[in-house]
Amino acid sequence: MYLFKQRVALQDHLEQVKKAGKRVGFVPTMGALHEGHISLIETARAAADVVVCSIFVNPTQFNDPKDFEKYPITINDDIIKLTAAGTDILFLPSVSEMYPEGVNGQHPHYDFGYVETVLEGAHRPNHFQGVGIIVHKLLDIVQPDSLFMGQKDFQQCMIIKRLLEITGIPTALHICPTLRETGGLAMSSRNMRLSPEQRQTAIQISRTLTEIKEKARLLPFPALKENARNQLQNAGFQVDYVEIADAGNLKLLETAIPGQMVALTAAKLGEIRLIDNMLI
Repeated sequence: MYLFKQRVALQDHLEQVKKAGKRVGFVPTMGALHEGHISLIETARAAADVVVCSIFVNPTQFNDPKDFEKYPITINDDIIKLTAAGTDILFLPSVSEMYPEGVNGQHPHYDFGYVETVLEGAHRPNHFQGVGIIVHKLLDIVQPDSLFMGQKDFQQCMIIKRLLEITGIPTALHICPTLRETGGLAMSSRNMRLSPEQRQTAIQISRTLTEIKEKARLLPFPALKENARNQLQNAGFQVDYVEIADAGNLKLLETAIPGQMVALTAAKLGEIRLIDNMLI
């Protein structure tokens, strides 16, 4: 596996790759890799000739400085996992490499529309602008044929889809299923911060979403959501939201629709904020 820390060196290498007619698959991450990330690498491996992974903890998408400071960093373990998974290239830039203009410098503002205003967008102002900035920068550097992201970050996937439309970048977005631990907890880098007791409690999130999924076409949504919030609060969570939305546009729903829906939640367990979703 090649490791690059400077964009110019990576771009020079990828130029030769593309001249040879090889397809490039890209998996952007913030490190602290788990089996969910590795499944993205494996999917990219099957669809592309060369797989690029980036590890960069992006400061512009964190609303809470403490969350940024406590984000788990496990570079050595990450490199071992990526090598074992057959990753061809790891891009490991510094903050100054990605933000030569400075983190607080002038950045583009993206018109993500409605999808930026609800759920994560409502609870984390400017979070998706930060996501857009860094993903746009990374796509400009890597110029991949395909981009692979996980469904666990459902709203983020919709933001990136919109980013590709806004910018006209000719990269195909592939959204891959959420991987879950035994018991149902969605795999997440933040799970590393959970104590054994908290990890057991966190299973309640997937149980609550599963109950919504099973009853969404049988019971009124207000009662379903209220029951879900109560279950999470009784388990010890501080709930940001429990919602059911149209899976195509994220419009929040109060009654069932014929098409595909998605149940989404975000809740804090102590200082650790967890998100999850399930398609209905």
